[in-house]
Amino acid sequence: MTRIAIFDSGFGSLSIIKSIQKFTKSEIIYFADQKNYPYGKKSKTHLRTIINQTIEKLEENFSPSLIVMASNTPSILFQNYLDSKVIGVLPPLTEASKITKSFRIGILGTQAAIKSNSLSRYIKKTIPKHIRVKKIDATELVDLVESGKFITDKKLCKKRIQKTLGKVLNNKIDVVTLSSTHLPLLLPMLEKEFPHVTFLDPADRIGKEISKRISKLKHNKLRIYTSKDPKLFQEYLRMIGIRNKINFLP
Repeated sequence: MTRIAIFDSGFGSLSIIKSIQKFTKSEIIYFADQKNYPYGKKSKTHLRTIINQTIEKLEENFSPSLIVMASNTPSILFQNYLDSKVIGVLPPLTEASKITKSFRIGILGTQAAIKSNSLSRYIKKTIPKHIRVKKIDATELVDLVESGKFITDKKLCKKRIQKTLGKVLNNKIDVVTLSSTHLPLLLPMLEKEFPHVTFLDPADRIGKEISKRISKLKHNKLRIYTSKDPKLFQEYLRMIGIRNKINFLP
């Protein structure tokens, strides 16, 4: 049986899971590593240790056929980890460069990703020279998702979105990549606040890629684990319609 293990520092994996289930039926192990949230504020050395330990933990406990590193930050910083077994989530810059009409693209990401040389190299390798790229630290927006505020306090979300993006996205940027897997959970609000901008979610590319690699099951199966507080995480997930039991995995 094909088993897919997906991990991130919390809610981020949900966008990837939704995409996988849209394109194929599979058994998914979802590990929300909330104990180590946020990945985006860790040093590169510390984050590498966390990622190594997490991959080993998933291998030992679940023997997955595929592991999805469902976070843009480690996917960008540690692209050497990506192989036939480990799939990462990288900014969909090729698609963005094809659809921009203003030749200006925004990348929303965590602090660590935005400031990294790895992202700068990826941009240089992927984006044509005539297109300008604005890297935008969206750490505060990621926090809105992980704290559950995207469910419980939409007024605050709107205020933070305008504070973070209001001036930047009114400056001819017409395409923005959601280069944190937490951010698609804010997509309805982002589209409402900035109707002139096309926001690109990298999740569908991952869903399509996985659907080509695995044997399709008759039904979707989902087991959820967290490294922090199962009861609190379960409460938030139930608010968005996910009623699976949440298990603790230290």
